Amino acid sequence: MRELLNEKYHDLDKFIIDNKDNYINANPFPNIVIDDFFDDNFLNSVLNEFPNLSKKQNTDSYLNQNEIKFANNLYNDFPKNIKLIFDFLNSNYFVDFLQKITNIREKLIIDEKLNGGGLHEIKKGGLLKIHSDFNRHPILNLDRRLNVLVYLNKEWSEDYGGHLQLWDREMQKCEKKILPIFNRIVIFSTTDYSNHGHPDPLKCPDIRSRKSLATYYYSDGRPLNEVDKMYVKNRTYFKNRVGHINETFQNDTSFKRFLRSFSFYQKVKEFEKKFLRFKLFKKKK
Repeated sequence: MRELLNEKYHDLDKFIIDNKDNYINANPFPNIVIDDFFDDNFLNSVLNEFPNLSKKQNTDSYLNQNEIKFANNLYNDFPKNIKLIFDFLNSNYFVDFLQKITNIREKLIIDEKLNGGGLHEIKKGGLLKIHSDFNRHPILNLDRRLNVLVYLNKEWSEDYGGHLQLWDREMQKCEKKILPIFNRIVIFSTTDYSNHGHPDPLKCPDIRSRKSLATYYYSDGRPLNEVDKMYVKNRTYFKNRVGHINETFQNDTSFKRFLRSFSFYQKVKEFEKKFLRFKLFKKKK
């Protein structure tokens, strides 16, 4: 698997020693940006295989106040080199690297189904408002812990926008802006407080788009201080930036919150997730 990496990252143990503290202490939550991580020739082959998601069959299209984008996570339909990079991102070799650099104590677990991940594409005018991610696997009884993003955008100008923005817990300040340039990967810890996104419409030319690959990693259990009890529903929570009133839309969940106060309802939902959804999940595999 090492042959897919740029030569300067063949010794990942040294990189971990040099950067572990930087990851853990980063603002506004643990994160790291790594440039030129993959071998350029290999990543060029991945880019060359990246489809126009707006025209690809079975692509998920999002067109609403919170997000305007395309996504596809059907691994079996991916071309050869795109499959290969996802195999790498889900390999023991790379997961071991993630485990060490993030200092997450619980064993990291991959998601072969790429729920919410896979290929992502945003075209001119598209966006993804600031949000915190769903914190549980939609089917398995696992906690979401890490995001890894690989950007594939050559000659990407600052004027195009599309920066990944990392916001503080109170949604008062953008602490970090990351330009989504070619062969840049971003790793960050996901909690109910890891607010991120690219909230302003993309300004790239019509012939360009913001392309990325995404994988998410889970664990069985997590520290309690990473959970905000206000977010009782396992879903993506979009959040307004300071000075932007009604920037995002959220469904009213007050009735469901009321239902969740009853133990009977909680047991029914637990049964559904543990047995019915998992049975369907196994069947699809």
